[in-house]
Amino acid sequence: MYAYVDADDRHHAESLDLLLHHPGPLVVPVLVITEVVYLIGSRLGPDAEVRFLGDLAAGDFTIAPVMAGDWLRIAELVSRYRDLPLGTVDSSVVATAERLRINRIATLDRRHFSIVRPNHIDSFELLP
Repeated sequence: MYAYVDADDRHHAESLDLLLHHPGPLVVPVLVITEVVYLIGSRLGPDAEVRFLGDLAAGDFTIAPVMAGDWLRIAELVSRYRDLPLGTVDSSVVATAERLRINRIATLDRRHFSIVRPNHIDSFELLP
């Protein structure tokens, strides 16, 4: 998500293309939003942060809350993949995908998400 906002990011074009042309809703765990807002604000400044918040307000993404049952799964994933390390935010992506039975993950972090084995499928299809 950060890459589509930062025009100087080397993954900007492919990230923006995915967001503009993806056929279905883009579900984003709320913890990802928190991380992205922090990165945008600290690296690009408040104007970029405000534009990103406008995208959220426009409904460009479906924001998924962390449900009560997700926290234990997140903790399990953080523990299991501690050597990556797979942190809380990335683990929330996995837990949300499992709960919603999502098979495709939009990420530039191929290293982590190609290793993680979700409960509902053998592996995620990684986009872009």
